[in-house]
Amino acid sequence: MLEPTTPEEAVELYLKDRKGDIAHSTHNRHHERLKRFLEWCEETGFDNMNDITGKKLLEYKQWRKADGLANVTLKNQLWTLRVFLQFCENIDAAPKRINEKMRMPDLDVGEDTRDVLVTSAEAEQILDYCEKFEYATPRHVTFYLLWHTGIRSGTARALDVSDYYSKEQYLDVSHQPEQGTPLKNKERGERQITLKTELCEVLDDYIDMHHPMQEDDYGRVPLLGTSHGRPHKTTIQYKIYTLTRPCHYTNECPHDRDPNECEANSHSQASQCPSSVSPHAVRRGSITHHRKAEIPKDVASERMNVSTEVLDKHYDRRTKEEQREARQKYLDGL
Repeated sequence: MLEPTTPEEAVELYLKDRKGDIAHSTHNRHHERLKRFLEWCEETGFDNMNDITGKKLLEYKQWRKADGLANVTLKNQLWTLRVFLQFCENIDAAPKRINEKMRMPDLDVGEDTRDVLVTSAEAEQILDYCEKFEYATPRHVTFYLLWHTGIRSGTARALDVSDYYSKEQYLDVSHQPEQGTPLKNKERGERQITLKTELCEVLDDYIDMHHPMQEDDYGRVPLLGTSHGRPHKTTIQYKIYTLTRPCHYTNECPHDRDPNECEANSHSQASQCPSSVSPHAVRRGSITHHRKAEIPKDVASERMNVSTEVLDKHYDRRTKEEQREARQKYLDGL
């Protein structure tokens, strides 16, 4: 039987135990976040951590959500509570595995995910990291290809080694639904995509050093190959999710999490990191990067296979000021 422990006692023990183990600023944040938990305990009359249940945790989550917190903020605050609950379990102050009943909010629910993108600065950091530590690996090639070309992950999946023209430096994209590689816009998505020299060098080294050269079910060798042939779409997603976690490419966590305790510190749970993004966010960032570089709208439209109307509405995330400054350069000579 667990020894009765008040929430105040448990929080005091937790903060004392973590002092010195985490940065001072992080310790202060944990103190402030758990202070809200204690406020809820006092308001509801909850006075024994032995009695914490999944229902109680849901009530607390709803109580905090009523404050109008953004999902990202709420998730970070609940994550601190979850780490605290793990501590309570370890000192026999709470039921075992109770922390697993702390349900985190889905960051996609109720949020405008169209604003989620990889910035030019983040892409540069990721590519610098890959250049030093994951050069010409499948993950490096996948991110670099998506970032430089702005293509959809389905298009990247459809590419074969034979579609890559190293000397001429371009990709030949084709719609082949009968062989499991359809393009979203079908024949209208077929095109040739120019590549820059630096990406070609990485692709060449990837093919020479790391490509498994395994054929798919139709005897084709995918450009983004796996030991089983053509990658599943989720395989590409996982590569991007894992690579875009800040702790992976900067060795720092902007969410004050302990990497050893973080649920996102695994291949299968990488998407749980608030800062990790999907391949579509790379595409969105790439298109924005092209537009900021003053690539004409019609050129970007053809390269990324997206209409100018959709490009403006969903992908071009430049600020109004950036758009005005770009137009001004064309008007100065009038």
